[in-house]
Amino acid sequence: MTTLQLQEQIQQKKSFLCIGLDVDLNKIPQHLLELEDPIFEFNKAIIDATHDLAVSYKPNTAFYEAYGIKGWQSLQKTIHYLNENHPEIFTIADAKRGDIGNTSTMYAKAFFEDLNFDSVTVAPYMGKDSVEPFLAFENKHTIMLALTSNEGAFDFQTLNVNGKELYKKVLETSKTWKNSQNLMYVVGATKAEYFTEIRKIVPDSFLLVPGVGAQGGSLSEVCKYGMNTNVGLLINSSRGIIYASNGFDFAEKARAEALKMQQEMAAILNAME
Repeated sequence: MTTLQLQEQIQQKKSFLCIGLDVDLNKIPQHLLELEDPIFEFNKAIIDATHDLAVSYKPNTAFYEAYGIKGWQSLQKTIHYLNENHPEIFTIADAKRGDIGNTSTMYAKAFFEDLNFDSVTVAPYMGKDSVEPFLAFENKHTIMLALTSNEGAFDFQTLNVNGKELYKKVLETSKTWKNSQNLMYVVGATKAEYFTEIRKIVPDSFLLVPGVGAQGGSLSEVCKYGMNTNVGLLINSSRGIIYASNGFDFAEKARAEALKMQQEMAAILNAME
């Protein structure tokens, strides 16, 4: 998927909502556990209930890998279902990969070719030759960790290195890499005060923003400081939507929570016009 196609979806749906499909068998409705593939059935119901409100879905691969081969098969079925039924929706493999060149190439093949995700998250700690193999894939996007929403982000990401915070150096350096136009960045919603500085470095890039909702991030603050002329934001919500209920009405309740966010986003977009 191209960036332009993603932008068109945002305008059509009046939404920049990304729904995280982080499926924990201990949290999903009990009646689903009786089915052959409860993870996929849960995902399918969430997708069916919210696909007109979201422009993106983001399975965190750890929640599938934890269940071994069956979990991976559930992930395969989920991405196939999305690609077959909603090809206009931007898909993110939240895998946070990153290794030396030939290994990164294999990671990229796994997510871009075998599973056919539109994007994958990567960690930049090993530098250029760990990220560029992902960037080589046409019309695929690499979403690099920049400034994350967790407490431990302050251990390294905001450290002053030769007069500049490390996350700023990461952003600046990444722009020099081959095919850097295929980069997007993860910036946590709980770090809203940093968005102004981040936009000075990457004014046109899409930012994937976790942390709105259950983690306490503010949608209005993120939009105030992080939005660009093409919106440039994908706001992720996982637990706040998919676990709105653990009863038979789980999909209906998930839709209600997604609709609240979409309506708030629509209001923000309408105010931009």
